[in-house]
Amino acid sequence: MAAAVDGNLLQADSANLTNSIDKHAKLNGIDSGNLNSSDSEEVVAIVPNGITPGHKGPEVLILPASDAETPGNTLHPSYPASNLEIPDHHIDDVRSLRVTVIGAGLSGILAGILLPAKVPKIQLTILEKNTDVGGTWLENVYPGVRCDIPAHVYQATFSPNTQWSQQFAEGHEIRDYWQGQARKYDVYKYVKFARRVNDVTWDGQNAAWIITGTDLSKGQPFEEKADFVLTAIGRFNDWRLPTYPGVNEYQGHLRHASNWDKDFNPTGKSIAVIGNGASGIQLVPNLQRVAKHIDHYARNKTWIAASWAGDERTFEPQWYSEEKKKELQDPDEYLKFRKEIEAKYWRRFASTFRGAPENEAMRERFIKIMTERVSRKPELIKTLVPDFNPNCRRLTPGPGYLEAITADNVSFIQDRIRRFTKTGIETVTGEHREVDAIICATGAAIDFITPFSIHAHGKNLQDIWRPRPAEDLVKYPEYHGWPYTYLGLAVPNFPNLLLIHGPHGAGPSGTVPHSAEVQLTYYAKLLRKVSSQGIKTISPSKKATDDFVAYADAFFPKTVLTDNCSSWANGGQPGQRIHGIWPGSAGHVTLVRKEPRWEDWEYEYWHDSGNRFVGWLGNGWTRKERDEDSDIVPYLRREGEVDLKSLHEEWWSWP
Repeated sequence: MAAAVDGNLLQADSANLTNSIDKHAKLNGIDSGNLNSSDSEEVVAIVPNGITPGHKGPEVLILPASDAETPGNTLHPSYPASNLEIPDHHIDDVRSLRVTVIGAGLSGILAGILLPAKVPKIQLTILEKNTDVGGTWLENVYPGVRCDIPAHVYQATFSPNTQWSQQFAEGHEIRDYWQGQARKYDVYKYVKFARRVNDVTWDGQNAAWIITGTDLSKGQPFEEKADFVLTAIGRFNDWRLPTYPGVNEYQGHLRHASNWDKDFNPTGKSIAVIGNGASGIQLVPNLQRVAKHIDHYARNKTWIAASWAGDERTFEPQWYSEEKKKELQDPDEYLKFRKEIEAKYWRRFASTFRGAPENEAMRERFIKIMTERVSRKPELIKTLVPDFNPNCRRLTPGPGYLEAITADNVSFIQDRIRRFTKTGIETVTGEHREVDAIICATGAAIDFITPFSIHAHGKNLQDIWRPRPAEDLVKYPEYHGWPYTYLGLAVPNFPNLLLIHGPHGAGPSGTVPHSAEVQLTYYAKLLRKVSSQGIKTISPSKKATDDFVAYADAFFPKTVLTDNCSSWANGGQPGQRIHGIWPGSAGHVTLVRKEPRWEDWEYEYWHDSGNRFVGWLGNGWTRKERDEDSDIVPYLRREGEVDLKSLHEEWWSWP
């Protein structure tokens, strides 16, 4: 038979080749019993300086680097020696990663759709404490719950619903849409329901996360192991009742708005509603129409916007006509319609800057609208208009809210609450007001601290992020007192932990679904790198994280976000670092997360030598080359089908 070295044929007689096979390890199951001088198939020999392709392809023998018994197979004596062992795997063999996502709301559902499509061989698990997917839209069922941005904006970019019933959809319709996406893309097969996570601990010896918690369906503990953990717990997940003195003494109906009792009938009752955030603003006008009387406790001032992006809101549903819905069934018409709506949310960034004409115009417009809507009680306007700029707090479009607080059966109370009693609420003025029910529309925890502990390298992320007195932060430099992250994506010294829509998750413009999709696509790139390059752990460097914090500290003072207001952007603490929002526009954060800056990450490798290339480059082969039925030249396409922008850039297509 013949083999080639640098293009020159060498002759290897059958006997010597057979002896070499007997003496050395073989590849692909070839043994000496199958080789003799009568074999008609040519055998391929891999020699140090060349490869001769065989007619049948996969039968390949790897000869040792130096073998005196094989003519021409002697290593040059001056060639550099190496003690590095090369593992016998193909460069396109990827490790199957165990990835656990915590939470099955919007972000968790999108993770269940996108990650299996983008990460080969992923073993995905989604842990959800509820009995179905949907997150905040599953849990929040209070009267009036709806999306405060158009439904056509609040959906997956790749799977639109053209037939929303109204412009600002009610909560149940949004829930049905996202559950429908989970069914459409078979996300349910990844979800383990009724799993409340209590702790996530890094096992450094085995490079794995140990996730423990309670299986609520059985009342028993559970444990999961994962190579990567992605948190998708949302911003409105960890609701809490207020801690006023006497809260446990109240004998009437007491509920948090996010834990609404479907059996509670508010008709004809005296009800106290505490809070004027998004849920309170939606609740009050709906309860006012049926309740005997509403005591609305609203300590904080807030801007009541007409809408987020010029889409004027009304209290009454804004139904789409059948004619309009039929028109939107046309793909071209719908794409045009959708682009026009969504573009408005990308172009509102200018109004976040201090002194910007757009912000000043917004202030004037809001004051005019608010004044008109409280015209029945004009004295209220002085108690409503904030002393901070619009956009310091999240805007709260409130159709019907201002009209409701001027109604005869509503008392608008800004005095602080001193305590709860058995029958009602007492304020700091000493006034006591009895009510049949108290609904706490006080929101959820907004400090971004996870409701479960996360331990790695002897530290608990909850402790690192939890707000602390300044003297403690000086004494314990490992504590930050706020959510310290790299680009809102990950945390130094917490390997293989990724945050979906956590701190700095999204910009003040753009849309939530698009932002989550881009972030998950970024994570897919990280996971593909880890699974294909022999990487054990990945985490951002402290230097890169500190540099990002320094940039954010310099950026945010230019915006109204640093006004004197309490918001989820500052964790409810005026003067605290802004961490609930990205330091830039939606377009800005999208470009940042298009491609990872690999130099900002630190890596550990599986190969014992620590060599970064061995676990990646493997035996020098690709498996695809060994498969005679594979398309080895996918880059060749019909003329006119080649997109030069994506040519040779598709990760799923090679060479």
